[in-house]
Amino acid sequence: MTSSTPPAALPSPYPHGGNGAGPDPHQGRNGQPPQPEPRTGRALDEVHDTAQRIAANVERVLVGKPDVVRIALVTLLAEGHLLVEDVPGVGKTSLAKALARSIDCTVSRLQFTPDLLPSDVTGVSVFNRQTTGFEFRPGPVFANIVVGDEINRASPKTQSALLECMEEHQVTVDGKTYRLESPFMVIATQNPIEMEGTYALPEAQRDRFTARVSIGYPDPAAELAMVDEHAGADPMSTLQPVSDAEHVRALVQAVRSVHMAPEIRRYAVELVSATRRLPEIRLGASPRSTLHLVRAARAQAALSGRDFVVPDDIHSVAIPVLAHRLVLTAEAQAARRSPADMIRGLLQRVPVPQGADPAAQWVSDVRGGR
Repeated sequence: MTSSTPPAALPSPYPHGGNGAGPDPHQGRNGQPPQPEPRTGRALDEVHDTAQRIAANVERVLVGKPDVVRIALVTLLAEGHLLVEDVPGVGKTSLAKALARSIDCTVSRLQFTPDLLPSDVTGVSVFNRQTTGFEFRPGPVFANIVVGDEINRASPKTQSALLECMEEHQVTVDGKTYRLESPFMVIATQNPIEMEGTYALPEAQRDRFTARVSIGYPDPAAELAMVDEHAGADPMSTLQPVSDAEHVRALVQAVRSVHMAPEIRRYAVELVSATRRLPEIRLGASPRSTLHLVRAARAQAALSGRDFVVPDDIHSVAIPVLAHRLVLTAEAQAARRSPADMIRGLLQRVPVPQGADPAAQWVSDVRGGR
């Protein structure tokens, strides 16, 4: 199929250009010669190249939303789970299915409805009359990528069936624990809670999701390109995998090796801690969100072709990772304040680490055997 849109490319999350590596590498600090920058290894080169191929695949279906695709890839490489929230018809399920089809691994799709039971998600033990014993029948959650459509149309009791598997990558049924294969990712879609037939996700359920994205309506040019793309055939039916489960496991392992200087780690902790002190927030971000923020920042750095994290990586993932975990006070809701606005304000107020070159710190830590 001939595409009328240009090949997808991961957008730069840095508003001032460059790759976020800091000052001009040809000019040292305080007149000193510049520190050597760490060279990107083959593993991280592979992360960047594979991410480009997956992004191009997904953007054949979800046209004109490169930032949404970037966050989805960050979540995949950070070993997390993605929540896609928006009104019907903007491509929530298409994003989830396109990302799943781009990876040659086991995929299951689960439609959440009010009558869905927890056992319909995790599986159930069934009595076998031939063996006169019970045998476990795995549910849809036993897959590498689980697409949960309209998760907030099921009751909180059914939603809670995902808590253990999302956090611990295991399922316990009738006192027996079953491990889930890696990689394991839940991509759930939900409609706004103002719409009929929806249940608000409990705080514990939202906190399991590494990131939340909102697709939004496309601009006229992107919508016209979408009409042209989908006029002759459904692009979803022609998508071919560009990676597999073993390859994704290797990419995740490479992302884990991305260096994060102590100053950057402290900055992430201070940013999350600041959410708990805001008077407009009734429930701030949890320690789990700090771990998710750090992992997402490492994945963002790898997608940018670097093997060390800079503050811009934290900034580019802070809102998708933190905003959905905040619970505002009634006064803040009445004033129409949003969690995303709170995070933007904190990014401006919390001091960014100064005087530390991440590249030079990376070289120092490597030489020191850290």
